[in-house]
Amino acid sequence: MYAIVEIAGQQFKVERGVKVYVHRLEASEGSKIEFENVLLIDNDGAIQVGTPSIEGAKVAATVLSHLKGDKVIVFKKKRRKGYQKSNGHRQQLTQILIQGVLGKGETLKDEIKHEKKAPKAKVETTDAEVEVKETKKAATKKAAAPKKAAPKKAAPKKAAPKKAAK
Repeated sequence: MYAIVEIAGQQFKVERGVKVYVHRLEASEGSKIEFENVLLIDNDGAIQVGTPSIEGAKVAATVLSHLKGDKVIVFKKKRRKGYQKSNGHRQQLTQILIQGVLGKGETLKDEIKHEKKAPKAKVETTDAEVEVKETKKAATKKAAAPKKAAPKKAAPKKAAPKKAAK
């Protein structure tokens, strides 16, 4: 199930669990927001198209963070006139996580939470396991064939001395 929704003046194709970067929104980080200007909903082949939007349809999302986009440099030049102007900016963005696409009268059942990776636990090895690993490494080194030396190239022939003119 996906939807096309208008967010901050732009249209986005969204579905549940997708992270989207949009123009800066006024909501604070971690807050839940809903977008009601849904233009199209595709529910496994059953397509609803709004005129211009679908009444009662919403897209629920959570604000993850506010950040700046990549630097954009605007350089203007007119040749032979001595005119150069350099300007640039970084776009203010908001990253949102789409919680779900809701049709008319639907409510959000179970939310998708922003998953943070837990640190991996250290695995302790015994002395016997370390010895087994070291013997395997030694066996693989012995099994590898030694590299052969490259054959010597023949020395280039010297040019015959020039004969003196008489």
